[in-house]
Amino acid sequence: MANTVTLERQMKDSVYDILDEQLKGMANENSGVVFVHCMDRDQQPDAELQDILARICETEYQVWKDTQTNTIAVFLPFMSLNRTHYQALLIKQSLMQVLPGVDPRLTIASFPEMGKASKHMLKSMAESARLSTDADIKLYTPNETAVRPGKILIVDQEQSTREFLQIRLALQGYDIYEAVDGLSALDMAVKVEPDLILTELNLYGMSGVPFIHQIQNLDLKQQPKVIVLTDQRVEQTITQCFEKGVEDYVTKPFSPVELDARIRRCFQ
Repeated sequence: MANTVTLERQMKDSVYDILDEQLKGMANENSGVVFVHCMDRDQQPDAELQDILARICETEYQVWKDTQTNTIAVFLPFMSLNRTHYQALLIKQSLMQVLPGVDPRLTIASFPEMGKASKHMLKSMAESARLSTDADIKLYTPNETAVRPGKILIVDQEQSTREFLQIRLALQGYDIYEAVDGLSALDMAVKVEPDLILTELNLYGMSGVPFIHQIQNLDLKQQPKVIVLTDQRVEQTITQCFEKGVEDYVTKPFSPVELDARIRRCFQ
């Protein structure tokens, strides 16, 4: 695969036909997709983006410009969502450096990690970038309309972590509750019956695997799913948590956009 294939499509197939075929050919491997749209620019900075990718991207990539949506599509084979997000950050920062005053809007996804891609979905990603009112990189959620708002209990003794997660998740429509230690978390879980508990393992009073065990034994109408969000990286602890039935285990520092995706999967 050539490092770069550009840009104006004079071919019979659309950008979305070609990109869909590329993804089908990578059905057993994750591949990242990034759509870029720079606000208030009739001509998108395709040449600048090419130069940037040649500098920052150590793996293969392909690039196309879609004149219909005035966006640029970047295909990143063999990239997980986390790596795709990192590349998108570099793209955005580099565009802002080489083009002072530019306002890039980016929408990203990774397939099949986030589900099966389709031409309709890819065009929706392009429209999402073009119409975005948020300067943050947007994670495209294929089943976004199917995701219902849910209740999330955040358990962490670090106030800064709780505040960051509370603000980010509340903006996505979730009902957020907080607890600072294991005992208060158990009390809160009984009161609000959360759909998901997002918890640190290092907690006052009760922590670690015993805390996970207590969550699973609560007398609730429906047992909440549990995502562990911690700086503990001991293999034995990770194994024990999964044996206790946790949905996911995320280590700090974490990628917010990847955590968003993992949380959304819990509500699908």
